[in-house]
Amino acid sequence: MSRVSLLSDLLGSIGARSWFHGEDGGKAISLPELAALCHKLVSSRGEATGVRLAADILKGFRALDEKAAKRFFHMLAEEFMPDAEALRAAANAYAEIPGPDTLIALQRLAEPPRQELFRRLNLAPGGTAELVKLRERLLPFLKSDRERLGAVDADLRHLFQSWFNRGFLMLKPIDWDTPASVLEKIIRYEAVHAIGNWDELRQRLAPVDRRCFGFFHPSIPDDPLIFVEVALTDDIPASIASVLDPDRTVLPPEAAQTAVFYSISNCHTGLAGVSFGSFLIKQVAEDLKETVPSLKAFVTLSPAPGFASWIAGLSAEAAEGLEANEKRTLAIIGEAGWSADPTKAEAARPGLLSLAARYYLRAKRGDDRPIDPVARFHLGNGAVLNRIMHLGDTSTSGLAQAHGLMVNYLYDLPRIEQRHEAYAADGEIAASRAVTALLPGRAGSHSMKDVA
Repeated sequence: MSRVSLLSDLLGSIGARSWFHGEDGGKAISLPELAALCHKLVSSRGEATGVRLAADILKGFRALDEKAAKRFFHMLAEEFMPDAEALRAAANAYAEIPGPDTLIALQRLAEPPRQELFRRLNLAPGGTAELVKLRERLLPFLKSDRERLGAVDADLRHLFQSWFNRGFLMLKPIDWDTPASVLEKIIRYEAVHAIGNWDELRQRLAPVDRRCFGFFHPSIPDDPLIFVEVALTDDIPASIASVLDPDRTVLPPEAAQTAVFYSISNCHTGLAGVSFGSFLIKQVAEDLKETVPSLKAFVTLSPAPGFASWIAGLSAEAAEGLEANEKRTLAIIGEAGWSADPTKAEAARPGLLSLAARYYLRAKRGDDRPIDPVARFHLGNGAVLNRIMHLGDTSTSGLAQAHGLMVNYLYDLPRIEQRHEAYAADGEIAASRAVTALLPGRAGSHSMKDVA
């Protein structure tokens, strides 16, 4: 590349960057103009021109109201589809003469032009982050318009699964010395146990028996994709309150025997369906095993977000078939303030744990997987359903979502892959004997395995 060409591209890139971030005026772009720019970007050849066009499109989209944004997505769905006639001809050519050349031609024509548009939009300064935000705006429209917009989402998710591949992600520790710009995002993104202020954040990051790790992407280096908070303890805690207690005795790391993953937060709605959590937990566990040799167990302290709604949705026939102690529990948890009354809380315990065992081991979706999303995540990662904890979370949200229930998943590192394969192939739920013993009439589940 000549010096003149290099300077031209550099100036074009600087111009796009300054305009994209609002450093020059720029007028509002109408939807027809945005559509024209999209077509121009897909057909453009010059890289500097493409960067400027991509920046124009992303900034123009960002300024659209919701009604116009939906029309923009419809435009992408309708105007950036493969050429049906050319695709049909390529398919016929491959059927007649299957070989590398006809296959390559078929693959090229089968890819929607939208994917090339998104690739070129990604060249804009900050383009990766903007495309994640673009998908975040798309997702709510899918609920009522999936038939038209599902293909647009499929293209974005397909590209994100490549761009956010584990090979590109950087695992970084997050501690009290991490830049404030990142720490502010930890407070904002925490999705499981809210962080109310900087003092609460310090309690989770500064003590020597606490750890936090996040995955970052090179294109978004100061914004975590997902992070996990870890407590180093001497045993498996029975409640989240004991983990978050600011007055607890801080444990020296060398005395810790258990690493508790007590909060995992995905940070960007636009990356829904692009999984990082399984890689994060496994890598953090391996790293902790190296840096804290005393650790013997790696477990989670997890919520049960669908348990209360599952109970509420039991049919009259199903409720009638419950055990006596389960029926008694249903009556107790229907009373206001039951969890704060020690007598009622203890009376509810046997039936609540029995109902929870039914929920985790027998309640399935149409694909024969557990209906609980947290269970699907951890079991799919190769974990064991290890303990069900009565009144593990007595916060307002914990009682509303799960009647105070929390669950413990055990990551047995040498057997993770084996259990992952068994779950993926047969839907086999690896559960401890302590959990399976809670289930009335245990013999009913073919896809359940007791674990010592």
